[in-house]
Amino acid sequence: MRAHYRLQAWQVGMRLVRLVYVWSGGFPAEEKYGLLSQMRRAAVSIPSNIAEGAARTGSREFAHFLSIARGSLSELDTQYLIAVDLGFAAPDSELEHCIEQASRLITGLHKRHTRLDGN
Repeated sequence: MRAHYRLQAWQVGMRLVRLVYVWSGGFPAEEKYGLLSQMRRAAVSIPSNIAEGAARTGSREFAHFLSIARGSLSELDTQYLIAVDLGFAAPDSELEHCIEQASRLITGLHKRHTRLDGN
């Protein structure tokens, strides 16, 4: 089993990708290359960066990729709020919960790996 498969942050990130794809499926067609595409890319970036960081050799490198994942999560959270505000889709409590859970998990991992590196 690959190291990232065991990480709860990666598992929640994968769940978040599925939720975003399903939730955004009803967006207007003209958003295909706009907000829809940006949201899906940001969502996919989260578990992808966690996986890439976990495959690296040191805590500093892992912390770097976790930082990127956190940035993508913040981007996704903002895009979610924009989409709701514009009426592209209704608010989704499960998606909101998953964003919050991913944030807590990634932040915790980041703090741990930053301490391990001595920073």
